[in-house]
Amino acid sequence: MTARTSGPADPALNMADLVGRVLAWGVPRMRDLPWRQSRDPWGILVAEVMAQQTQVDRVVQRWDRFLERFPTPAACAAAPLGDILREWQGLGYPRRARHLHESANRVVELGVFPSTLDGLLSLPGVGQYTARAVLAFAFESPAAVVDTNIARVLARTVGERLTAKRAQSIADELCPPEDSWVWNQVIMDLGAVLCRPAPRCAECPIQQQCVWTASGQPDPDPAIGTAGVSGKQARFEGSDRQARGRLMARLVAGPLSAAEAAAAMQVDAERAERLVSALVAEGLVVGNGESLRLP
Repeated sequence: MTARTSGPADPALNMADLVGRVLAWGVPRMRDLPWRQSRDPWGILVAEVMAQQTQVDRVVQRWDRFLERFPTPAACAAAPLGDILREWQGLGYPRRARHLHESANRVVELGVFPSTLDGLLSLPGVGQYTARAVLAFAFESPAAVVDTNIARVLARTVGERLTAKRAQSIADELCPPEDSWVWNQVIMDLGAVLCRPAPRCAECPIQQQCVWTASGQPDPDPAIGTAGVSGKQARFEGSDRQARGRLMARLVAGPLSAAEAAAAMQVDAERAERLVSALVAEGLVVGNGESLRLP
């Protein structure tokens, strides 16, 4: 069941007016992100995978460097996974690097970069958002993307906690086919800059069209619980994620005795064994019982 607010604003939005207002606000304020100057599907895929659960400012610092080393899918596929993981170090969630390496190998096998939704979804680790982002931003196809920022904008605008299907349906309806590239960029910026978890509604170009705002912003915020909207992350300090990251960072410097893993991870031996076993099972670490290394 969805949670819906009610108020004087009409949920049957004037789509053309809303789109026009967002474009008028966003085009002159568009964030200067380096991948926005590219239409290379590999470069866009790298940016989108990097930006999953990582702050954009950190991605900006690393995107060019990654592409300098692995400028094409072929270059990435030809390198061992360990090299990709070394270059990825510090971005977190190394499974993303493995998926990127696997996707590069898949593109090489295909001989061409997929340019359809189904083709992109066949790449390892690529879901609906990433596939649509590559379609929209690399191929300039009329595809509507829904990331955490866009989902938050949509939920508040219609005053409804959205399922993934409902959010995508609204995004599809709003996306102007002739301006899909710029539309997706500016509505994403609207969510990232103004329609944040703590929104800056006074500056919003569509505050008059926003059902939630027109209703007095009642609790619960419809963005909370909407599919695709990130919630509060679990505590990092002392987490398994922190311990795994410590080991991965140590292995960038070279192989490590298995007996030293617990000290490197700053956890007890039992927990270290569990975490190392998981990393080996995920293909992120190679172990022979005595030593550990990157693949």
